[in-house]
Amino acid sequence: MELKPLPIGIQTFRDIIQGGFLYVDKTRDLYELIRYPAGAYFLSRPRRFGKSVLISTLDEIFQGNRELFKGLWLYDSPYQWRPHPVIRVDFSLKRVKSADELKRAITWQLRLQAQRGQVVLEEGDYLEQFMDLILKLSTHSQVVILVDEYDKPLLDNIENLEEVRRIRETLKDFYTIVKAMDAHVRFVLLAGVSKFSGLMGFSGMNNLNDITTDAQYAALLGITQEEIDACFADYLEGFASERGLPAAELREQIRFWYNGFRFSEREATVYNPFSLLLLFQKRKFQNYWFESGTPTFLLKLLKQQDYNLQTLEQLNIPELAFSTYEIENLDIVPLLFQTGYLTIKGYEPGNQRYRLGYPNFEVENAFLTYLLGSYGSVSKAAASTLLGQLATGLKQADWPRFFDVLNSLLASISYELHIKQEKYYQTIFYLIFKLIGLEIQAEVRTNQGRLDAVIETAKAISIFEFKLSGSAAEALAQIEMRAYYAPYLAKGKPLHLLGVNFEMDSRSVTEWQAAQRG
Repeated sequence: MELKPLPIGIQTFRDIIQGGFLYVDKTRDLYELIRYPAGAYFLSRPRRFGKSVLISTLDEIFQGNRELFKGLWLYDSPYQWRPHPVIRVDFSLKRVKSADELKRAITWQLRLQAQRGQVVLEEGDYLEQFMDLILKLSTHSQVVILVDEYDKPLLDNIENLEEVRRIRETLKDFYTIVKAMDAHVRFVLLAGVSKFSGLMGFSGMNNLNDITTDAQYAALLGITQEEIDACFADYLEGFASERGLPAAELREQIRFWYNGFRFSEREATVYNPFSLLLLFQKRKFQNYWFESGTPTFLLKLLKQQDYNLQTLEQLNIPELAFSTYEIENLDIVPLLFQTGYLTIKGYEPGNQRYRLGYPNFEVENAFLTYLLGSYGSVSKAAASTLLGQLATGLKQADWPRFFDVLNSLLASISYELHIKQEKYYQTIFYLIFKLIGLEIQAEVRTNQGRLDAVIETAKAISIFEFKLSGSAAEALAQIEMRAYYAPYLAKGKPLHLLGVNFEMDSRSVTEWQAAQRG
């Protein structure tokens, strides 16, 4: 049986349907969004999550193009299909570097929309022309306003605080018009990645309904496991056959790699469509989504704020702490959540707190790899080879080999990045141990004091104590004296105790001693 082609790189609903591409039907959820006479909504999702396809689909619905939806849920729904003029603004079409460039870009888009609606705009600035466009298009029916990548002008300039403030004011004025023309507007959707609390969309334009974390729309974008089983069954079967695996086993591998994005208290997780479609096309596990846009600004911010990376695995915070942020005071947690590097892992209804963590293996592995490169200037190729060798040394308890490889990895760190701070090297060690696929709890708290690292494999537990410019014997004696190993005796695995001395001047492990318990 011939498989429906996958809509990779296609962001237009009409092209997907008319081209016979595979389409996961989300129109039941869309009906709940559009069924009422008026509505103004905001939706935040990470990049490559289908926001542009969503905007395109709503465009076709509000134009009344019912025949495009034949075979989909909405076609036979109670929706009335009354046509409305649609104004679409896409801030990803032109990259701007100043508020003046943004005003010109908005004016250009408004003129395109005027041509589309067959109206002629009066002369004036971008705000006057926006009002004129709404008034002229709404002569017979209220208009629909769809804004894609509403925050891109801000994100593109986020490291230039003075200019980003001017851009914010320009956008603020633009969105004020939407509020002012409310009587002429049937529906509004602002879609983007981030939620800036100081922008007009969340202050003066206070009629916006933020559905980002609403349980009802948790799976509006992204692909659920049920949708994979229903829509991609033939792709899954072919992939499993090629790999010589039972479909159920391959399904679990795919889930481990790519599932796990969660946007509400509801226990509903989704896959990023970009990674999933490329996986089924290429039939190869890779970091598709992550590598489509390296988060260089986020990496810089983590280093600038000297953020404790280990806390990213166990964040437990109220919703307000990760839902919005100010341009003048960038908070790393909401940035990481909104951009997709962290997601909701659990919800405590009693105190209304959320637990955040990495969505899946793809995101965690790729993010930590880039962090290692950022902190240590280690190339991905070198890191991959050396980390694999480290993993072998650990699993075999071959400590001479392990520390030789560790020193090779540390030697690859750029001399210019050499910093004489204990915390800096703790971060490097943490990233290294995480990336060899082991469980590490740096600075584990026990009732006897602080522990530098515990690494658990399937067969053994290794307990490390690092000294800076001290001695390996002193480090090992501290493990023994304070009985750091005691909490792990009940696991019944051999315990490897390793005292390690690290010299910052030479950036290397100069000596180590090992002992064993159990």
